Amino acid sequence: MSAVACSTAENVTAAQKLDKAVDKLGQQTSLSFELGLDTDAATLKALDSDAAPGEEMPEQVAELLAGARVSVSVQSKKPLQDSSATDITGMAMKVSGPDGDLLEYRQVDDWAYLRAGVKPLEKAAGSQLPAPENLPPGATDLKQLLSGGWVKMPADSLTKSTPDQESSPSANPSAQARQKKVLNGLQRLINREVQLKDTGTKNGADHITATAPFRTLLTGLFDELRPLAADLPQGVKLPTSKDLKDVPDKKITADFAIKNGTLNEVSVDLAPLAQTKSDKFALILRLGRGDRATAPAQATQIDPNALTQQILKGPALPSREESAL
Repeated sequence: MSAVACSTAENVTAAQKLDKAVDKLGQQTSLSFELGLDTDAATLKALDSDAAPGEEMPEQVAELLAGARVSVSVQSKKPLQDSSATDITGMAMKVSGPDGDLLEYRQVDDWAYLRAGVKPLEKAAGSQLPAPENLPPGATDLKQLLSGGWVKMPADSLTKSTPDQESSPSANPSAQARQKKVLNGLQRLINREVQLKDTGTKNGADHITATAPFRTLLTGLFDELRPLAADLPQGVKLPTSKDLKDVPDKKITADFAIKNGTLNEVSVDLAPLAQTKSDKFALILRLGRGDRATAPAQATQIDPNALTQQILKGPALPSREESAL
């Protein structure tokens, strides 16, 4: 058998093993994941070493990114692979930084809950947020959010389509059709650009590595995700190949850990992209079964549309420092 044939056969076998591990996640009725970087501020700042004087990554931003974590948990009445939006019974999301939780969101039944970590947000931003007592009288919804307690709103108020979206048949294809198109596209991308290899067992988990040129893979990934663009918030756009033209095209490797036949962790080694000899630069995705989302004991109802308008007027609001003068 030729080297090319052996490589192709190994790719197919590893791909089948990885597909089964991902499929097993879809058979669950709950799922959780945590996404974050395994690195330090110095490594992140080294990525910006070519920046013009005065435009380098600030130490504060590097510290925030190095310590940031995004965790999500979702529960459904049905296996997740067969679920639609109406089957989801609970969802929780938390964005954390090195100094605590920045933002927490939960959806339980017909209600969505939101809480801002005011002190960690202020430290991350390097400036103080407006004190609730100094907000204009009409900013009641923003006042509740900046008080640091939980606020709530009808869940459907966050997902209603705009008139333009409702009038466009192509903007809202069925969830199943969108998912199928994206998954098929991602599969073609992997087959075309990614070299898979079964690297054996370590610490009780089977490992499969996937190696590919970074910019090529990233560009292809966003291209294949475009069918989901209609689901993104207004004003949010996926990057194009033109936007990514300066991204390095060095080869990077992702390590997939499979435990009990289910995908358990993905670690993407980003060290080749860093202009430093640090070997601690990886994007880590940890997966597991999701904990049930629960409603906070106390939450104040707000109007999300009013909150948006009050936030947009934020620059005119006094900060805590200014109000103290």
